[in-house]
This record gives sequence, C-alpha cells and structure tokens, in this order.
Amino acid sequence: MCLFLHRSINRSIFTMAVRMILLLPLLVFVSMLSHSFAEESFDVRKHLSTVTRYDVARDFAKNNFVPSTIPDGCKPIHVNLVARHGTRSPTKKRMKELDRLASRLDVLLTEAKHKAEEGHASIDKIPSWLWGWQSPWKGKKKGGELVSIGEVELYHLGVRIRERFPDLFDEEYHPDTYTIRATQVHRASASAVAFGMGLFSGKGSLGLGKHRAFSVISESRASDLLLRFFDTCETYKDYRKSQEPAVEKLKEPVLDEVASAFVRRYQLNFTRQDVASLWFLCKQEASLLDKIDQACGLFTPAEILQLEWTDDLEGFVLKGYGESVNYRMGLPLLQDVVQSMEDAIKAKEEYQTPGSYEKARLRFAHAETVVPFSCLLGLFIEGSDFTKIQHEQPLKIPPSPPLNRTWRGSMVAPFAGNNMLVLYSCPADSKSKYFLQVLHNEVPAPLPGCDYTDFCPFEVFKERVVNPHLKHDYNSVCRVKTEESVPGTSKFSKLFNFLFFQKDDDRKHKLEL
Repeated sequence: MCLFLHRSINRSIFTMAVRMILLLPLLVFVSMLSHSFAEESFDVRKHLSTVTRYDVARDFAKNNFVPSTIPDGCKPIHVNLVARHGTRSPTKKRMKELDRLASRLDVLLTEAKHKAEEGHASIDKIPSWLWGWQSPWKGKKKGGELVSIGEVELYHLGVRIRERFPDLFDEEYHPDTYTIRATQVHRASASAVAFGMGLFSGKGSLGLGKHRAFSVISESRASDLLLRFFDTCETYKDYRKSQEPAVEKLKEPVLDEVASAFVRRYQLNFTRQDVASLWFLCKQEASLLDKIDQACGLFTPAEILQLEWTDDLEGFVLKGYGESVNYRMGLPLLQDVVQSMEDAIKAKEEYQTPGSYEKARLRFAHAETVVPFSCLLGLFIEGSDFTKIQHEQPLKIPPSPPLNRTWRGSMVAPFAGNNMLVLYSCPADSKSKYFLQVLHNEVPAPLPGCDYTDFCPFEVFKERVVNPHLKHDYNSVCRVKTEESVPGTSKFSKLFNFLFFQKDDDRKHKLEL
C-alpha cells in the first residue's frame, strides 16, 4: 500500500513537471506580451513634469475626488484666474545646449566608429537617428516664444471658461469689467491675447470670427509684485542660488545610473551631462513636436519615471513647499485675489448697476507664479502637511518611484496650467451667503483648509487659508537677511547636510529616497 502511494505521488509530481515544461514557453510568451503591452501603454507625454502640454495634463487630471454639487440658487458673481503661459519653444540658452549636444554626439559616434574599425566595439546597438543628428532649433537666434500649440491651448481655455460661466461673461466688454493682466514677457502677454480671443470670440466685428479688441495690462518686470514677485524678492533669489547646487547633488545618482545604463545599452561613453541634455531633448520633442520614438526612445519607462521625479524634486524645492519663502513671496497676489472678491461682494450687497463693477480678473504669467500660488492655497499636500506649512515647518521631499506622490509637475504647473477661484452668491437661507470654489486646471480641487471640500464658505476660506499667511507681508519676507542668505542655514540646507554628510552607508541609503 505504501509503495503504491509512493508511486502515485511520484507520478503526480512527474505529471506536474511535464505540464510545467510544456507551459513554460507559454508563460514566457505571456510575460513578454504583458511587458510589451506595458511598454505600449506607457505614454512619455504624461511624464514631462512642467514641460507637459495642457491637453495631456487635462486628460489624466481626473482623480477619485468627488466634486461638490453646487446648491440650487447659488450663482457665480466673480472669477479670478491665475494661469501659466501656453506651450513655448526652448529658450535661447537651452537651444545652445542642444547645439552642444549635437557636437558631443558627433564626438561620441566618431569614437565608436574608430573602435568598431579596430574591432574593439560594435556600432550595431547605436540608434540610427543619432548619426548626423542636428537640433530642430538649429540656426534660430531667439527662443522662448509661445508656439501655435500654446496659442490653441489658451484660446480654447477662454472658450471653455465663457461656456462654463455664461452669467459672468454676458456683459458688454469693458476693461474694468474684465481685467486682463500679463507679465512683460512676450509668451505671457501672447497667452493673454490668445485667451482673450477665445473668451470674446463672436462678440465683436473684426474678421470672420467677429473678434474684438481688448486691453492687456502689464507692469514693469522690476516692479511687478503681483505676477513676477520672484524677480523682486531678494531673499528668494539668495535662497535659490544657495540651494541649486544641493538640488543638483540630489539628482546626480539618477543621472549617473541612467548614464551607466546607456553606456551598456548603446556602447557609447555617455556622461551625466549627456543624459541631462538627452532628457531635455526628449521633453522638447514629445511636447512640441509630438515625437516620442527618437530621444525619448533611448530611455526605458523606469528611467523616464526617475528623471521625471528629479524634475519634480527641483520644482518642489526651488519653487514649491521646499521653503516657505517660495510661496510667502506670493502674498501680494493672494491679497489681490481676496480683495477682488471682497469688492465683488460689496458690489453685490450695494446692488451696483451691472457693468459698473468687475466680474473677472484674469492673469497670465509663469510656472514661478502658479506654483507658489497653488502652495498658498494648500494644494497638492495631504494629511498634516497643511498645518505644517502654516507653521513654517519643512515638508518631506516627494518620494521617488515606485512610491506614489501627490506632487507632480505635470499636474501642478503644465503649460497653460491654472487656478480659478470662483466666487458664488447663495440664497439667504444657506449656512453662508458667499462661497468659493477652487478649480485647478479646470477640475474642482479639495482645499485642506476647508476640510478637503472644493466649495468653501468665503469667510472660512479667509480665516483658515488666507489669514495664517497674513502674519507675514511681502516686505518682511523678501528683505535680505544676512543670516539667511548664507548657504547651509535654510531648512533645505539642513536636509542637504543630513543627506550628504552622514557616514557612507547611511549616505547611500538616503540617496535612494
């Protein structure tokens, strides 16, 4: 009996082994197929940090947050818009970097060719497009301008806002009713024009589109505290200058790892700087040219996610929650937004004649404007982080992949990224007469200061979100303080010292964050 059982078990094991051998090719095929599908479903255009086009950002902006249902009888009476300029071409400085990359690639390929002729290497793994590559912007003398994609982004944003809030844009145009401001940088003012053409299309007598003329106001760069506060805040400029080397140090391990992988993969002696330039080229090709199979094709999805994280890390530290001066310097803008809403409430309470008061204040600026403003509102943070920023406590840097993170540049400030604050007037029997809804990239955004609702009583918004910031003012935040302008004394410098001046084993562990 025991012998019979032993033989039965052996036969079962043998049968299972045979089945596994027969199934192995199928399992390998399925695994390869799954990997292939994963590669195909990965879209690099969704991982370009702040170089992401607005249409792409809007496509994946949906989340699990269920927006509030606006109560019956509540009507919008005013809207504030703070928007980044649309998709632009590379700046003159970055175009020169791409020209240097072309020269560098020529050197690398010449070296590889000589090694191959001597029998020491193969050139079979080198992508064919690298041979003779030249920058698409070669020969351009100027850059940074709004491109046609960016014009379309802002034009349609204007159309959608008018359609979404028809009661706000039913008045005859007057520059005091619909105030449009832009910085003196051409891509911002061009964005304002494209937006206005969409917003007022069909309301004039110019051309087939029945466009109309409208006013765009700009301040001098040297005095624009509302939209270019980052240019005039000396404390911020000192902080940024002192922390940029620290940020570059945090990015180095990722760039080095990708460079090593490139050397093995393509048999070319790529350096850290080569990888940084190729990643920049990938972002420009994908965003401006819709080309994802050239420079972007050099990288694996995992490498792209890591490089995206380095960009997001830089934005977080140098523009976002990395230090309170990054967003506190935006207080003049926050105060201007609140004042415009209080003026709208006063006009409503005094039954002022329609057309005699402002209904929209529309601003067009830069990522360095939108990001600090988003931070002042408390967007893109979770849990106790909102309390921390109000008490000027440092936040942890965004975790690196594969861990999830709330802070993503492609969501926080893509091209044409924006915050809209819509003021509503509600019936007298409501718990509050005036409410505020915040839309980020046209999607309702939960406010931590308002118990994570997107429809917040205006007085609660002022009390919990605005007032804690008002214990500071622009002059106190931005005056140069000798003790804070020395590298190594800010909160992020302390983080940098902790990361890079520990013993070697601990240092290696921290670099993997």
